[in-house]
Amino acid sequence: MSYENYFGIGVAGNFTGHLEQANEAKDFEEIKVSDANQPKAIFPFYMPKLEGSFLSIYPLSSNSIALPTEAFDVQIEPEVALICDVKYVDGKVSVLKPTHFSAYNDCSIRRADAKKISHKKNWGSNTKGISSDLIAIDSYDSKGILENFSIASFHESDNKIHQYGETSEVASYSYKNEQLLDWIIDRLNHQEDIGPAENLSKYLSESDFPQKCIISIGATRYTSYGESNFLKKGDKSIVAVFDHRVLTIDDVLQSIQSRDYDKTQLSLLIQNII
Repeated sequence: MSYENYFGIGVAGNFTGHLEQANEAKDFEEIKVSDANQPKAIFPFYMPKLEGSFLSIYPLSSNSIALPTEAFDVQIEPEVALICDVKYVDGKVSVLKPTHFSAYNDCSIRRADAKKISHKKNWGSNTKGISSDLIAIDSYDSKGILENFSIASFHESDNKIHQYGETSEVASYSYKNEQLLDWIIDRLNHQEDIGPAENLSKYLSESDFPQKCIISIGATRYTSYGESNFLKKGDKSIVAVFDHRVLTIDDVLQSIQSRDYDKTQLSLLIQNII
């Protein structure tokens, strides 16, 4: 499925410890938060019709990641993505309604000179990952289906599979459900161009107010392997979002190898690094 008419944003700092592992915590010193658990900012990774900007380049792929031409380290960022309908009132976002979720790779380059978060997120076509296995959301709240899912990620390199991120329940995100959506709506409408953050309201206006969006809700913590190993050509990046009531990590690994699985229980994203 193509999402070229959607806008794409991510949430920075929604999982305790990830920013520190990615050496990004210091980037947010100018960003004020109301409580210790609050995410730091939202960032754009794709804005259709934003003329003259790299953000107008469609970056999503369900099967490959293209490494940058410059010699930057590149890491998998395993996440859940929400597919949402968007409503506006008087040029401001009024409603975000999640309809589906999937495994997502907010693949990032590590560059010390990046002024904005987005400068690490979209360096061309095939630089982000979203699974083609979408799972319908019944209700995005504490009683909804997503509360029963976990995120796992792996790195296949030299014919060996290594666990890349800590296996983490979706329920352990700092902000989730209505609290997360309310906060994102506020940031879409009011976030200022400060430090690594950008004015998203301006971007939405210049993109003619897209009616749908993809939101990556935050990267999990890395294992010690994931923290110190980076992607190279010929590798595979693997992110799995699975129903932990019925599947174990061993089940997920078997599904990765066989490509045989129930798409209501597992959203699987496997990308070749090119």
